[in-house]
Amino acid sequence: MLYERPRYLDAGDAALVVEFGDSVHPAINARVLMLDAALRDAALAGVEETVPTYRSLMIHYDLLSLSRAKLLARLEELAPQAAQVFAPRARWRLPCCYDPSLAEDIVEAAELLNMTPERLAALHAGGDYRAYMYGFAPGWCYLGGLPAQLALARRASPRGPTPRGAALIGGGLTLVATNPMPTGWYVIGRTPEILFALDRDPPTLIEPGDAIIFEPVSADVFQSLEARASSGEVLARREALS
Repeated sequence: MLYERPRYLDAGDAALVVEFGDSVHPAINARVLMLDAALRDAALAGVEETVPTYRSLMIHYDLLSLSRAKLLARLEELAPQAAQVFAPRARWRLPCCYDPSLAEDIVEAAELLNMTPERLAALHAGGDYRAYMYGFAPGWCYLGGLPAQLALARRASPRGPTPRGAALIGGGLTLVATNPMPTGWYVIGRTPEILFALDRDPPTLIEPGDAIIFEPVSADVFQSLEARASSGEVLARREALS
């Protein structure tokens, strides 16, 4: 649900959380991203960092140069900008392999969803996704837009580390992992693209709000693309939208 008015919640004594709703929804996330953009453009002295999530924006600020009252007043002034229609600036096309040799959980997930692995792969690749946020670990990109047929609860307990580039589903969402970490989500594909690299500026390719499409590739094509990505080539194709 989108709140009629945002909620302002303190997070310690030097951070403020602005909540726009209580669920994962494009309209709620749009408010988050529009406020984040408006606050960056305002260049308010004392704001040190902003952290957008599905439904809220955390603002870290310096108490010595910016009071909570002044920050709140500025946020109220920026509220009309946050309510404007959001449009993604770019669409990314990511190669993704759904072969069981690289998608280690696709057979299990398909059984739980009462479909074939091929059907699962086709549904996932047919989705029109949006990057909602980064979280959990550096570069982990959480996406909305997963087809309803693929809504699958996460595992009751985490499993072993996922591979780099794993495309996962769980809890009605999908994400792309950038480094091996334990997770309760299901690995149903893998992209050879390196979405997070500290030697790049910026380290991430995709920005919150960007649109994403997965393009299926075979296991053989994946291997050749992975070698190219390891050499520093960017494989994902970016299309400017605005």
